Amino acid sequence: MELGRMDENDWKYHGEGNKSLVVAHVQHCRVLRLLKYPAEDSENPPQTAEQAFRQIQNIVDFSSNVMSSLLGDKVVHSGEVVRLPLEFVRQLSIKIQHQRPAWRCDKVMDIYSGCALCLPNLTSPTLHQPTPPAPPLCIEIKPKCGFLPSPKHVSKDIKTRVCRYCMHQHYKVANGKWKRRSLYCPLDLFSGNRQRMHFAIRHLIEEPQNNLKVFKGGQCIYSSKEGSNESPDMNSLLHHLRPYFLHGNNRINGHMTTKAVLNDVIQVLVNALLSAAGGDGGQVTDRAGEGRSFCEASLFNNERIRHGSQGLPTSSVLSRILQTQMLDTLDIEGLYPLYRRVEQHLQDFPEERTRLQIDGPYDQNFLEKVQKCWMEDDGSVEYAAAKVT
Repeated sequence: MELGRMDENDWKYHGEGNKSLVVAHVQHCRVLRLLKYPAEDSENPPQTAEQAFRQIQNIVDFSSNVMSSLLGDKVVHSGEVVRLPLEFVRQLSIKIQHQRPAWRCDKVMDIYSGCALCLPNLTSPTLHQPTPPAPPLCIEIKPKCGFLPSPKHVSKDIKTRVCRYCMHQHYKVANGKWKRRSLYCPLDLFSGNRQRMHFAIRHLIEEPQNNLKVFKGGQCIYSSKEGSNESPDMNSLLHHLRPYFLHGNNRINGHMTTKAVLNDVIQVLVNALLSAAGGDGGQVTDRAGEGRSFCEASLFNNERIRHGSQGLPTSSVLSRILQTQMLDTLDIEGLYPLYRRVEQHLQDFPEERTRLQIDGPYDQNFLEKVQKCWMEDDGSVEYAAAKVT
């Protein structure tokens, strides 16, 4: 990819979140992640090109120096900051605008800095290799928080029994963001119990919302659209996936039932999530009741563990994600007072932003500060800044 000879027609819209927009190269296994800002700032960019470069470099530094240490460098792709021709970025913005969801258009793509994060396109992991016998599959899962907060940091007892994701499901259906409530519960996925994990993944597939997407050869073939009345077509998904599982033991006269395909898909995902270097999965522990998520079942059984992770192999990717999540056990109720402590300190001493590493650099020193935050709050701004950042 020659940065000096960029053509907007070589790129296509891939997706976006609240802070950034992603485009994918049509031939090479690369994506560009570009910053976004409010539409009202479209003619007056909120930061300079150098500030934008620093913001993206902070993302790279945090990924390579912090997340790689916590999750393992084999599963973290940090990417690199690139500077793009401004005319290319402007033409690209025009080209993809009509492909963006209407509800995302309250923000616009940064067309002034020319800075972007270049990453491998993991939805097409073998595009750079000889043509495989079948298009590669990529299944994206956003697992959400896999544990419940400490009782001493929450004021509502229900937060110690029902996870944030399950509570938000009721809220999002009530305000119309989603039409149907998902029965997926992160506590099931992170339990290490194969039955509960099977239960969780099945409900992710049945009601994916924005927590599961399936890509085939780099094309999204299964996802949900926010606010849509239409359910995702699971039969179409299983039709796509059937050829990948015909070698299994569930064939009937050379064909597989839809239920068999679904079970095989889920089994592959459970094995992958439990797999560890030299290991073959986790132990089996207690399971949630059939037909209920862990949170719903736990309302009828107060003896359940707070964050069912007893069966996760310690070197599995799920265990590493959970341990990283648990660096913050405070919940927003415990975190907000620390945020206010830092905010007040910086109002009085704005020059302290650098010493407290509020805006980076996210280096080894920063990682060590984060890892030391298991200690009790000593009332210092240093403790608060490390937790908040």
